[in-house]
Amino acid sequence: MDRFVSNFTNRLDSKGRISIPASFRTVLAKDGFEGLYVHRALDAQALDCGGHALMREIDGVLGRFATYTDDHDVYSTALLGTSEILKVDPEGRIILSEASKVWLGIEAEATFVGQGYKFQIWEPKRFEAYLDEARNRVRDLRKQIGASHAGTVPPQPRGVRE
Repeated sequence: MDRFVSNFTNRLDSKGRISIPASFRTVLAKDGFEGLYVHRALDAQALDCGGHALMREIDGVLGRFATYTDDHDVYSTALLGTSEILKVDPEGRIILSEASKVWLGIEAEATFVGQGYKFQIWEPKRFEAYLDEARNRVRDLRKQIGASHAGTVPPQPRGVRE
């Protein structure tokens, strides 16, 4: 698999290290990025994390704006200017910066959340609250989508002779 999926909560050890989930390490290894690229998420109190795939997405966002424009500069500052490349030790552990731990509110545990091309690191209780909100929003969106498709006739399967 080449996608980050599922979520895992891991404890920080006495030296402040935390293990990246094994399945996430497998995706990072296939991606070939040295270390772990992290930046503050734009719309949540979480860290966006990944490797080359995340960097390609960031490059895609930045590519929508002409260089030396205000829009390009604010996005590059938010996505690149606040980033770090963390070293992953041979056991698959990282050390989050003190600034990141304080901003996230992490003390003893962190939750790793797969999002396909990237994953996020959350304070566990904040993630649970966000997940509840996300589920509610998805239910509402599903109702809206269902209502907008009401009355439309689904396409009928076509036979061999048609």
